[in-house]
Amino acid sequence: MLTGIEEVDWASLGHAYGPADDVPELLRGLASADPAERETALDGMYGAVHHQGDVYDSTLACIPFLLELVADPGVQDRGCIVELLTSIGGIELDDDEELDELGSDDEEFIPAANYAMAAAAIAAGADVFLGLVSDPDPEVRLAAPCALASLHPQPARVLSLLRERLTVERDTEVRLALVAAVGRIALRHASLRAETVDWLDWLARAAQDPGLRLAALAQRARCAPGDIPDDVVPWVTGLLEEIRTSANRAASPGGERAATPTLIGQVRELLEEHAAGRPAPWTEELLRTLHAALDDRVDDRIALILAQLRSPDWGQRSDAIWLCGGLIRIWRGRYEEVVRLVGAQLQDPEPRLREAATSFLERLFELGAPAADALATRLAAGPGVAGAGSAGPTGSAHDTGQSPFVGRSGRDGALLALARAGDPRAVPLLARALEEAEVRRELLYAMDGLGPSAVMLAPLLRRRLAEVEFDERLYDRAAPLLYALAAVRGAQALPEVLRMLREAPANRRDWVREAALRTLTAFGPAAREAVPDMRRLLAADSASVATAAARALWAAEGDRGDVLPALERWLRPGTPGADWCAAAQALGEIGPAAATAATALRPGLVSRDLWVRVRSAAALWRVSGEAPASLPVLLAAWEENRHARVDIAECLAEMGPAASEAQLVVLTELTRRRRHNAREGASGSHDIHLDEKLLTLCRAALARMERGAF
Repeated sequence: MLTGIEEVDWASLGHAYGPADDVPELLRGLASADPAERETALDGMYGAVHHQGDVYDSTLACIPFLLELVADPGVQDRGCIVELLTSIGGIELDDDEELDELGSDDEEFIPAANYAMAAAAIAAGADVFLGLVSDPDPEVRLAAPCALASLHPQPARVLSLLRERLTVERDTEVRLALVAAVGRIALRHASLRAETVDWLDWLARAAQDPGLRLAALAQRARCAPGDIPDDVVPWVTGLLEEIRTSANRAASPGGERAATPTLIGQVRELLEEHAAGRPAPWTEELLRTLHAALDDRVDDRIALILAQLRSPDWGQRSDAIWLCGGLIRIWRGRYEEVVRLVGAQLQDPEPRLREAATSFLERLFELGAPAADALATRLAAGPGVAGAGSAGPTGSAHDTGQSPFVGRSGRDGALLALARAGDPRAVPLLARALEEAEVRRELLYAMDGLGPSAVMLAPLLRRRLAEVEFDERLYDRAAPLLYALAAVRGAQALPEVLRMLREAPANRRDWVREAALRTLTAFGPAAREAVPDMRRLLAADSASVATAAARALWAAEGDRGDVLPALERWLRPGTPGADWCAAAQALGEIGPAAATAATALRPGLVSRDLWVRVRSAAALWRVSGEAPASLPVLLAAWEENRHARVDIAECLAEMGPAASEAQLVVLTELTRRRRHNAREGASGSHDIHLDEKLLTLCRAALARMERGAF
């Protein structure tokens, strides 16, 4: 075994962390009889030799030895090695010209070429995978189909083998892997797609196993998304019900493993925990594939999620929540009933379901209103209230008589969701949270949507701010409290805010001062005692501090005498974009009283920096009402950067009839199904909220434009 491994000059090769002289030990570890040693070696392969999907010269040198290990039936955990080879050889460059465009002296040439060489090397030895589809080890059989579909150079031959193997395979998850591999081949090879789609359609209707039919339907939808049947929702719902009533999940491949201090071990344990107690955990991936194929058929996807949320199977309901999280983040739609049903899951005895529901509701802000009653009911139960149900498979909190929200994370998440929904019932619960030693910072930032009812929180916020020490955590602890005090207009905390403004040490002093000045701005005339400090900080070297001081001074006194010159000094040639934007935004907030600053703002309309153009155009309109100069700049930026649309829509709503030329732009945005800030594979906690804010502003702008037309 591993013949010739000592003949390779590993020290001359490299991986993510330097010389590859440790690779022979990793390869031998993969063949070890000790499960912990095998997992540690596999972790090392992914962590160094195939770090984040990269292919190094040492990775290429490993390929023959990895293929040798896969071919040896005496090696255990070969399925993991097959998956490693699939990952190494399965990276597809966008097109072959990418290699041609890189000269041999280009520093990027070797990594790009490595991917191609890895694919070619594994393809040359890919016949080893053919025999693995009938291997006695179910883990090997589970990994082999994807390897064949991704790496074998004869897709037609592989397709026939996979379809033939499906007639004799009895392991449920392996059968699903066979169907997924068939779909992968169809996607990669257009010449085989039509016949494969027909076969998948036949299998989706003819197979006796409902799980197999669901897998075939999901792959059929994936391969032919434009030809998904109109009755897909009742079809899938019926299959899920069959799976629920008939599933007797086969034992997971392999037995339990001892815990190992590796990333792979941690991921495995999380997956095992996620699947525990579920009769058919594999339905989650099938439904994810189906949802991806349905794409913008939002109504169908919502209908499918609603059916899952009404299922007696908590696992299906949990899957529905996670799937809806991806749907609502990307697509606009009518989610009221979905949100209400997700809120109902907060009463379920299964802790994983409650966790999924809470995590989902946290990100909804105003869209979470239909779940507000459920959130308030759950939070009102308080610690020590028993969950309604029997013990779960993992011996979780509800079988001990403890509240499902006895943990801080669950309670804080539900409270955050309620506060972000703007429900005043969150206020007394926030007061209780403010009495505790630590407060989740997001709760403090959620107070700005609670309105007058949150005023009662000011004394508690004031006390906490007084307790903040001037140490390395000053800004992290003070900024959320200052934000919250601004939100509740807690002017009685003026002495504590002034303490932050005056005594902040050098470390992050400007950040603390800016946060304190924003709070003083919210206090308005009630902050007159701080006027000398504001005037002093008008001359600060930091634009963020100086402009914040100007805004606070204007809010406190309404005297533009010192404020306008202090802001205009940041509207000069050569000023950094962020500094210009801060000054322009402050002038816009002052409005017509800053009309004399219009001349200083106009050069910003032609800046190379988009945000300088947007801030300058919006400020110019607000100080002078010059729509002909501002509107073209705003509309051009609307098309250039979608992330500027919320700010632009706010200005358009203010402009009303003066922005009538933007009516088509606004109408187009309102008819789009996709959220303006949607990003595949990434999201922010405020993405949904910002898109809903954009829609609200667009409706307001359109209404004002239409009123002005009559």
